[in-house]
Amino acid sequence: MAEAARAGVEAARAGAEAARPGRAASAPPRVGGGAPGAGGDLAFSALAFVLALLPRLYVAIAWAREPVWDGHYYDFGARRIAAGLGYSDDLIVGGQAVWHPWCHYPVGYSGFLGLIYRLFGAGPHVATVANAVTGALLVVVVHRLARYATTPARARAAALLAALSPGLVLYAALVMTEPLAALGLVTAPWLLARDAARGRPVRGAILAGAALGLATLVRPQSLLCAPAFALLARGGADGATGGARAAWRRGALAAALATATALAVVAPWTIRNCRVMDGCALVSTNGGWNLAIGAFPRATGRFETLRAGDGCPIARGQVAQDRCWMAEGLRWIKNDPSRWLGLIPKKLSFTFDHESFPVGYLGEANPAAWPEGRRAAWRRVLTTSHLALLSVAGLGVVALPRPRPWRALVTQLLSLAAVLGLVAWGVVGDEHAFWPLAVAIPLLAALPLPGRPANGGVVGYLAFAVASVALTHAVFFGEDRYHMVVTPALCILAACALRRGEATREAGQPATDRKMG
Repeated sequence: MAEAARAGVEAARAGAEAARPGRAASAPPRVGGGAPGAGGDLAFSALAFVLALLPRLYVAIAWAREPVWDGHYYDFGARRIAAGLGYSDDLIVGGQAVWHPWCHYPVGYSGFLGLIYRLFGAGPHVATVANAVTGALLVVVVHRLARYATTPARARAAALLAALSPGLVLYAALVMTEPLAALGLVTAPWLLARDAARGRPVRGAILAGAALGLATLVRPQSLLCAPAFALLARGGADGATGGARAAWRRGALAAALATATALAVVAPWTIRNCRVMDGCALVSTNGGWNLAIGAFPRATGRFETLRAGDGCPIARGQVAQDRCWMAEGLRWIKNDPSRWLGLIPKKLSFTFDHESFPVGYLGEANPAAWPEGRRAAWRRVLTTSHLALLSVAGLGVVALPRPRPWRALVTQLLSLAAVLGLVAWGVVGDEHAFWPLAVAIPLLAALPLPGRPANGGVVGYLAFAVASVALTHAVFFGEDRYHMVVTPALCILAACALRRGEATREAGQPATDRKMG
């Protein structure tokens, strides 16, 4: 009994010692304000997977038809890969079929489907069922990543938003790249946040880089998010200048390692392109085309078909053709920069102000089942849910105003008013423009405003991802399908809405620990 009592006293003493402020540094670091370690709640992750999978399976089986639009080419490329013919088609030259390599479209999604077809066959619903499973896994990763951004209850809310998003559910019936690209965009930061919280940032950076490299093969713009890994790896050291510098140095090294790993994953495909194409291409050869579409004299801000008469009439290899359109696009921008800049609001409007692509795709694939009345109703459902999500996500980088200190109160009240003002403008304005919210999210996240919530870490990465989509389509052209890759990010940001602000430094007092509600 005496030994047990002594052991109890020692355990209590050790617990009290660990609870002292000076011992807090030994705890796993917070990443983006979430709970230290942020593990657990695996049962809810499993439940979220089932909840997400069931409606996606239904639309994948009941609503899917022959792939249309870009989906036709992704499916065709996947079937060629599954047959062992590589990413290619056949050209008829002199009456003979000649193998002809591709790289106009990114290879990642077709490669993914090619593996699925090789394992399970290329039946009519194999691709869409694979999409349904991908969408359900996306919801699981949203939940796991959100636990590093906010409280467990809010993380559950983020998962539910992603699971029940009408647009993401309908996308299961589309043979399109966006859900797989979105999975890569949230898996990469989750791997880094998880391992950084466990004290293994190097392994986390390597795994995150590998995930981002695979996502880059699906959607090349994904590589733009690599610098944001610095926000995840730097931890929460913002007190003394030396601590902040060390944290940023740690973050920069992790971002550099992840970027190098991502490029190493992409490199074999780049080498293949250099070997079999008419020139080198990192992933694909549609960058020049897309720049020209957003800049040529007939540009409207959205997709328009380029014709030979627009500037590149000679049929050449894919790389040469893309470089020709790139040169033409740059020339058009240089000749009339004001017109190109003037199209940016339209491009962002086409990207963020509505959500109708899934309905258009399904209507094209099966017109009899999608008369105009049904299309219009579903367009309203998708657009309303998307705009509501974007509006609440704008509050994910604003703190719930608190009475003290007054500077933080005033600043966050102004931030709140700015976001609500943009929402009101979108609702009552003649053009119903909600795209300024997509611009405001990364700006508010980056500004060091007094009393703001913890907008680094995971939240900073997600805001950076939204900025990468806005920047990409401001430069090229806009379509609503392109915002789908950050819909999961918007779900997490919406779940983070109006958190408690960071503790701020009072006059003559040291800064206190940051907290988050």
